[in-house]
Amino acid sequence: MDDVTTEPTTKSCTNLDLDAFAATRSAVERDPSIGQGSFTTVTTWEDGARAQTSARSFRIETDEPSPLGGTDRAVDPMELLLASLGTCLTIGWVTQARKRNVDFRDLRIEVDGDYDLRGYLALDDEVRPGFGGIRYRVRVDTDAPEPVLDEIREAAERTSPMFDNIVNGAPVAATVEKGA
Repeated sequence: MDDVTTEPTTKSCTNLDLDAFAATRSAVERDPSIGQGSFTTVTTWEDGARAQTSARSFRIETDEPSPLGGTDRAVDPMELLLASLGTCLTIGWVTQARKRNVDFRDLRIEVDGDYDLRGYLALDDEVRPGFGGIRYRVRVDTDAPEPVLDEIREAAERTSPMFDNIVNGAPVAATVEKGA
């Protein structure tokens, strides 16, 4: 058995590498073309409602709850959308706090979305299949005053790619190719 010594880490906004963030910001400011790119994910159907998505070197499993024909062995894609918003806002909150020399003892973002299955089940054309509304709550343990927390929230929303994608809707284009 190997002896592995790990140093205890303390959760802190100061652990965010603001120097790397600033260097990237400066580089993109000098040459906007280096800030342009794309992400690609590949989702492969596994069986039933289960699928696996690859994103860079990471894997995400998805499934549907049993009442919708799935096995409920993984996160539902709608929950994944809520998680994407929550994680993106979390990064934004930490980044904006770090830029203001604010630290958090704890930060928790809860994201809720309301749905009506009549849309997904094609029972009512007037009901959308996606979320009818999304809300989030931030619970933060910090000594920062309320006005600074308001600044952080506004800046995190303004710079969050997922907040922007959800609020403003990114155009989606599709192609279909037959064969494996």
